[in-house]
Amino acid sequence: MLSIVCVPATDNHAVMTRSAIIEQISTFMNERIPFQKDLGIEVTQFNSLQSEVRFRWKESLIGNSPMQILHGGVTATALDTAGGVVIMASVIEKLSDDTPLDKVVERISRCGTIDLRVDYVRPGRGQEFIATATIIRSGNKVAVARMEMHNEDGMLIAFGTGTYIVG
Repeated sequence: MLSIVCVPATDNHAVMTRSAIIEQISTFMNERIPFQKDLGIEVTQFNSLQSEVRFRWKESLIGNSPMQILHGGVTATALDTAGGVVIMASVIEKLSDDTPLDKVVERISRCGTIDLRVDYVRPGRGQEFIATATIIRSGNKVAVARMEMHNEDGMLIAFGTGTYIVG
């Protein structure tokens, strides 16, 4: 379970800035989600405008052994992760400043992928892969993100659109 730690303010209410909450979510995703850790996916940028996740090539991520190409599921996971974190940041940004911390955690814990479309443009080759996401639409119940994944040379590997439940 996601736990966010905060320091009580002088009036004994749990108060934490949005950026501090986002930082703790980023740390949680990098350190406590086993599948992402196995893949080596790390959240490197996380705000309501854009997110970025990165991972390095390793043999265990091969999907096409003769061609040494990244598995499509790894690509989809990286895109979905980038989309999910930008959506969570967007949800946090929309909350009022006085939203109790437990309500913030409850709200982002309900976020999840409804639909994910991935278009594979080029074979997944490279030493590092960078997936970025931006918000297309963020409503009260559903949000949509656009994602792209490039290698370290800037070559577009795949792009996608993710639809997420947020309310």
